[in-house]
Amino acid sequence: MANFAKPGGPQFSVDVYQNEYLPEGGREVNAIVTVTARGGTAPAGPGASAAVVLMVDCSGSMDYPPTKMRNARDATAAAVDTLRDGVHFGIVDGTHVAREVYPGGGRLAVADSTTRAQAKQALRRLGAGGGTAIGTWLRLADRLLAGADVSIRHGILLTDGRNEHESAAELKDTLDACAGRFTCDARGVGTDWEVKEVTGIASALLGTADIVADPARLTEDFTRIMESTMGKEVADVALRVWTPVGTRIKFVKQVAPSVTELTDRRSEAGPRAGDYPTGSWGEESRDYHLCVEVPAAGVGQEMLAARVSLVTAQPDGSAQNLGAQGLVRAVWTDDMAASTSLNAQVAHYTGQAELAQAIKEGLDLRKAGDMDGATAKLGRAVQLAGVSGNADTAKLLAKVVDVVDAPTGTVRLKAKVAEADEMTLETRSTKTVRVKK
Repeated sequence: MANFAKPGGPQFSVDVYQNEYLPEGGREVNAIVTVTARGGTAPAGPGASAAVVLMVDCSGSMDYPPTKMRNARDATAAAVDTLRDGVHFGIVDGTHVAREVYPGGGRLAVADSTTRAQAKQALRRLGAGGGTAIGTWLRLADRLLAGADVSIRHGILLTDGRNEHESAAELKDTLDACAGRFTCDARGVGTDWEVKEVTGIASALLGTADIVADPARLTEDFTRIMESTMGKEVADVALRVWTPVGTRIKFVKQVAPSVTELTDRRSEAGPRAGDYPTGSWGEESRDYHLCVEVPAAGVGQEMLAARVSLVTAQPDGSAQNLGAQGLVRAVWTDDMAASTSLNAQVAHYTGQAELAQAIKEGLDLRKAGDMDGATAKLGRAVQLAGVSGNADTAKLLAKVVDVVDAPTGTVRLKAKVAEADEMTLETRSTKTVRVKK
């Protein structure tokens, strides 16, 4: 384990959990890398160097029922109240076009008692009407955030409907353009939005996604998001993974607090090194699963399979090394007990990733009318949720299937499932529980 304290920010540490022993000829090395940031002291003033843009869906469907638009205004006002003095912020009205609600003029306001009051006054004038083109909202947010001289750039996006006024390709192009420029939390309110769109936005922009089935709970959710955002202190942190000649990285994924695939997001960082983005950090801990393929070797040989360190992007495009690093090793042995023992951390998170995949596939099969396939997949999900102690996911599954026997994964599909329950399970399927260490 290595530690590093960024001046004025948290201290980072890296811990590696693995079974380093391989049988003769074994080639696959798995490790769980835990990254922890502790001891940060988010400043109360403008030293926070943060900017936030709130994107509020104002399409026509937000008027059905009318309380939905009122709840959205109230939630956004509560988020504005949560802003610390000195934080740059703006509000965007999203329909089939994007419009600046506050402050306007292609710029962001700086939070204080006056600007917060002005923003809440502007929110009162928001009404519903028009279509939905989420890519336009994100591009406007990107332009506004890019104009602020800050290190932390964050978006909060609320939608209640499907992205019907632009193509999937247009939204993907927008996400590709915005990736790495700001992070974004996305929320779907009600049940008329598309889960894969909202979770896809959050995944691409390294934020969180969730459902707020009851619009009355938006204020609570928005306040929690903003409090989390105000705790971020180090932006653009990446896992830098170095591997020796002859090795190949099979995958890198975040596995806690949720499953997020990072393998294809690698950017080259010098000879045999690549950076995998993790977004902004406050005082928190996350787990990553690294799988490396090494050259086959004989009994008694050992090698460094990978070195994991942390870097953060600098304004000039360079990367500052945060000092914390962990080593992943491979040791070949003829001790069968040693080489076949599965590390508890690796086993736990392999199961959590399989759980998320089983839920996704089960729900897709259910929608496609393949009830036998859906039953098998969701039964496996129930089994995995029980084994891993993921009680929250088990409760969500129980709203979609009748559990006959959890340990064997024996279930029956419910004849009637509330749309909100199915969407909640799908949206939260990637949320994981930490393994007890």
